[in-house]
Amino acid sequence: MRKAGVRVVQVGRAQRPGESFVHPAFLYRGDDEYRAGIVSFVLEGLAAGEPVAVAVPARRLELIRDTLGARAAEVRFTDMTAAGRNPGRIIPTVLRAFADAVAGDRRARIVGEPIWPGRTAEEYPACVQHEALINAAFQGRPVTILCPYDARALSAGTLADAHATHPLVVDAGRTTVSRAYDPQGVLERCNLPLPPPPRTVVVRFDAAGLPDTRDTAVHEARSRGMSAARLPDLALVVAELTTNSVVHGGGEGTFRLWAEGGRIVCEVRDSGRLTDPLAGRRPARPEQIGGRGLLLVHRLADLVRTHTGEHGTVTRACLDLR
Repeated sequence: MRKAGVRVVQVGRAQRPGESFVHPAFLYRGDDEYRAGIVSFVLEGLAAGEPVAVAVPARRLELIRDTLGARAAEVRFTDMTAAGRNPGRIIPTVLRAFADAVAGDRRARIVGEPIWPGRTAEEYPACVQHEALINAAFQGRPVTILCPYDARALSAGTLADAHATHPLVVDAGRTTVSRAYDPQGVLERCNLPLPPPPRTVVVRFDAAGLPDTRDTAVHEARSRGMSAARLPDLALVVAELTTNSVVHGGGEGTFRLWAEGGRIVCEVRDSGRLTDPLAGRRPARPEQIGGRGLLLVHRLADLVRTHTGEHGTVTRACLDLR
């Protein structure tokens, strides 16, 4: 029997090699509709000879694997709760990593579920920014990325954001053009000042003070309970953010660090303005010299939030204590 989600496959069926990027949101209600829509989308891609990847939360992965049976071996599976814990690393390390490995002009087909029930209020704006930025990151490329949304469990505001970040929406078996599609408006709306930091460690730095700033960060994080295994990650994050301020943010900046909710939060403020919303979200080219700092920060941190404007840029990187 055809379930409500199976018409998702029509989005893929309309594409031919070399055509441009397609980015539908798939609103599902319950496991049956989820399984029907995603599996049909995957099987049609395999039948067309398209490389297929599925990056969704672990429980959903098992649902898809079990339904695909032997054909699951032809699909790349990724647990999005791990790979996409920080939404800022999904484009370079999950989506682009798969699409860039596809040979020739073949269309790549990806299921990516970055927003699921349980995402925190702190993580959510970064998730919405990610969904908006996918459109710019893949513009003109022969890739289809289907993004499932749990229409029963997610809020009305989240579903409205899905319409704003996806040019196509699949709902109850129908694929329609989203009249609310406005990714640039979403990015502007999400670029809000971050909540004020608590009273904490403050270091003002310039080029000469970079090593001392990094050492102070490691010392303070250790004293707040960060495990030895995570301290090298924190040192790299602080080094990259502060160096970025010196090179691109006016030559100096202010560093803050505090512990919050089982995490260490590192904040760097400078007078520069971030004009490229995809900075840190593009994979580095093999021949590229430099330009990997924000990419590394996104890869190592569990969450990255940024606010930029006329008066400068604030970047916060959160790393779990353990």
